[in-house]
Amino acid sequence: MKARSSDKRVGLLAAFVLTATGLLAGSFAGVTAPKASASPTQVAPSADPLVMESSSQPSATDNFNPFLPSSADSRLGATSLIYEPLLQFDTALPTQAPYEFLATHYSWSAGGESITFTIRAGVKFNDGTVMTPADVAFTYKLLKQYPDVNSAGLAISDVAVSGQDVTIGFSSPQYANLKNIASVYIVPESIWASVGDPAKFIVTDPIGTGPYMVDDDHFSPQGFVLVANPNYWGGPWNPGKGAPKVSSIEFPPLSTSASVLSELVNNQLDWAGNLITDLNPFVGSPNHKLWLVPLNTVSLYPNLTVWPTDQLPVREAISLAVNRDILSAQGESGVEAPATNASGLTLPNFAALVAPPVADMTLNQNLKRAKAVLEEAGYLQNSAGWFEKAGDVVSLTITDPQVYSDYAYDDALVVSELRAAGIDASFVGQALSTWATDIGDGDYQLTMHWGQTASSAYQLYSYWLNSSLYTSNPESASGDLERLNSPAMNEDLAKLASASTLASQRADLAPIEQYVATQLPVIPTLYAAAADEYNTSRFTGWPSASNPYESGNPATPTNEVVVLRLTPTG
Repeated sequence: MKARSSDKRVGLLAAFVLTATGLLAGSFAGVTAPKASASPTQVAPSADPLVMESSSQPSATDNFNPFLPSSADSRLGATSLIYEPLLQFDTALPTQAPYEFLATHYSWSAGGESITFTIRAGVKFNDGTVMTPADVAFTYKLLKQYPDVNSAGLAISDVAVSGQDVTIGFSSPQYANLKNIASVYIVPESIWASVGDPAKFIVTDPIGTGPYMVDDDHFSPQGFVLVANPNYWGGPWNPGKGAPKVSSIEFPPLSTSASVLSELVNNQLDWAGNLITDLNPFVGSPNHKLWLVPLNTVSLYPNLTVWPTDQLPVREAISLAVNRDILSAQGESGVEAPATNASGLTLPNFAALVAPPVADMTLNQNLKRAKAVLEEAGYLQNSAGWFEKAGDVVSLTITDPQVYSDYAYDDALVVSELRAAGIDASFVGQALSTWATDIGDGDYQLTMHWGQTASSAYQLYSYWLNSSLYTSNPESASGDLERLNSPAMNEDLAKLASASTLASQRADLAPIEQYVATQLPVIPTLYAAAADEYNTSRFTGWPSASNPYESGNPATPTNEVVVLRLTPTG
């Protein structure tokens, strides 16, 4: 295949070196990508593709490993269009029943310690081989065997196959954890059985059941193309009907929000998911649409293993110093609301679950009280105006990727507020990859970070507080980024996971909410909105406030739900 350099929509792709390159191969001597038992049939990319972007990335990497959610290709939104889970969830309506993808039914055992999925028959991987319940069971056994790819910390005890049914057992009740359980990408046993640790595997030839596959002729660090999978089973809205209506998708890495906005305004980008501070140039056209859905809680994550953020009075002072209204109005241009309740629950989504002891614990700036908290704990202000204790100045650095321009602005505002409270704070903007590595291995003091997009309160709190999410892989934590290690919280989370009714969830949530509100393992700041900027001129079927079948954000994993509902206008 040849590059479509005459199509100006692929301006960022026109400079492709049209060879499939193993960009990371030199870093892993002797490791090769899994090869299919039969080569997938290549499909020519469409002359009018869907062009999408879900995260500011400086470049693409030739590694489509489905078990690496922090990879560039995953952040760009590609892996979730190549691989599929058993169920998908409407993140705009978290209480709605899930969509049936590779599973057509599920049922819990009494007590919630096992779940049985009926696996869809007739599904093929994109190399033409049949997906079987054995492949599903194998995938979950991988998570059990290799904690570094068990990003949700699933406590899998056993996996069994009976006909089309796969039963997964757990060491404790898991009623509240369905989304994490059913969102695992399924891989073929024939390929992955011999790769060793899946997290260390470079996948340049991804084989999945999803609607798209990598176009080997159109890949470079400057972007890549996915083409429709001719062996696709059709999806839940079109079962048995084959390839999706959108025949190809382009992923141009755009390193800044400004470049994303420029591409949107000039109709070079159909779909983006960036919180851009000024979208007025984009929304001026009738074909340009914006939809924002609150999905999780943005927080300041203090490293609980280093001084001074391991000190509760310091965390209390930080929370009291922050003006969340200003963060919302200035840092986020009003598109993300200020967090109002100290429980950290995303509001209004989970308003019914706020426990009475925490309901009145609001989050308001009080610089006078911030200083008083430190003074009461024995901190004194030195001649420079900074608080110190035993000669150690309360000095800290807030880090975030420089390309996350809204967070960089938020952090600068926080720095100013902390300095006004007598805390010697500074902001350091990092390269995205450096920041991700530092956060994963705990090499930071304070960072602004989104929370878990949750269909239940359990998922939100487990991401924050479940110590297994970092202790199982301390060099690349998949959650509990602040390094909380509280046996009591782990027990409370396990109890919450066993709650099968809303009433029991409310009761089990109360001590967890109170812990977050009083101990501040994370410091809630904003209610994160899923940004959905889209262009209706070339594709129809987008989700919206009047048709919220999905949040609309192009990020992994739910972008597949949206793409399968789109129809080209031409």
